[in-house]
Amino acid sequence: MKPKVGEVIYIQSYKHDGSLHRTWSSGTVLDVDDDRIVLITYKTWVIEADGRRWFTREPAICFYYFKRWYNVISMIRSRGVYYYCNLASPSVYDGESLKNIDYDLDLKVFPDHNYQVLDRDEFTLHSKLMNYSPLIIDTVEKEMTRLIEVVKSNFSPFKEKEIYEYFNRYLYIHEHK
Repeated sequence: MKPKVGEVIYIQSYKHDGSLHRTWSSGTVLDVDDDRIVLITYKTWVIEADGRRWFTREPAICFYYFKRWYNVISMIRSRGVYYYCNLASPSVYDGESLKNIDYDLDLKVFPDHNYQVLDRDEFTLHSKLMNYSPLIIDTVEKEMTRLIEVVKSNFSPFKEKEIYEYFNRYLYIHEHK
């Protein structure tokens, strides 16, 4: 089951222990195939696990993969496209929402493609507190290495032109609703 282009869906991120981590009230589907769903979150509510709510103010083209252990949020800002990559389980679409399990480690990628690994301490702590299996720990570490190689190689979705093409697709869809 896959959503259709133009459809608006929910996004839910959980933690390994089953607790809700973060939700987005809406994401407009821009593209979908056997490997990924590409959507945009723009002017939508985000609810954190602690109940804090905030409203997205910039367009974010989001890439959720069905077989990769990460997702990529590409934020269009005045100084270029910034990428926030979450190491997470492969995403699953259940007909209403897109779901994954967040595994703490993150990669922030700047417009010049320099990058920074974030939250390694959180990953280490949660791997003990939530009993991540050795297989999950190994998979997350390997996917981080793979993700860094994708960034260095300038492959999709780390191409600014591709991000703006998806944003233009969103403008077209939004205009013709």
